[in-house]
Amino acid sequence: MSYIRLMKERDDILRAAAEFLGRRPNATQDEIAKAAGVSRATLHRHFAGRAALFAALEQLAVEQMRQALHTARLAEGPAADALGRLVAASQAASAYLALMYSQSQEYDPEHPHEAWAEIDEQIAALFRRGQEAGEFRLDLGPAWLADAFYSLAAGAAWSVQTGRAAARDFSHMITTLLLHGAMRRGERPE
Repeated sequence: MSYIRLMKERDDILRAAAEFLGRRPNATQDEIAKAAGVSRATLHRHFAGRAALFAALEQLAVEQMRQALHTARLAEGPAADALGRLVAASQAASAYLALMYSQSQEYDPEHPHEAWAEIDEQIAALFRRGQEAGEFRLDLGPAWLADAFYSLAAGAAWSVQTGRAAARDFSHMITTLLLHGAMRRGERPE
């Protein structure tokens, strides 16, 4: 098998595994292989065990998010517009974000993954910029808003995967909720 075909097979397995594991995080290697449409031997040839598979999934998630950050051009224009671009660009990474959130019990806040810390800081900086420009509310910290972005992207991915929402609505659902909340316009709670 050529190197290019081998890498495409690996990427296809990772995408299928991310989507499946996002729904079934405790799946066995046999179940993961079946969901990816390959034999267990093929899965093992690419990823020698669950830890290797999750490391590859995390690396792909990081690459996808770095690409999303680049595509979104976070420093350009109003922060709200940049947020919209970020949400749209993050759709490709959303299945990985859902999976990473389901596996977050292994997250160590004392020693965050360097690549994720860099990504987190860029997203928090976008929210800080929006706060400083008067676009975003000041009573919610930039780190919390970044976490809300991740949570909403993971939740939207889940809704799309399970058929509860259409993929075409991904960006609208997240951006609208982040920028306007769940309240009807002009209404305030009593």
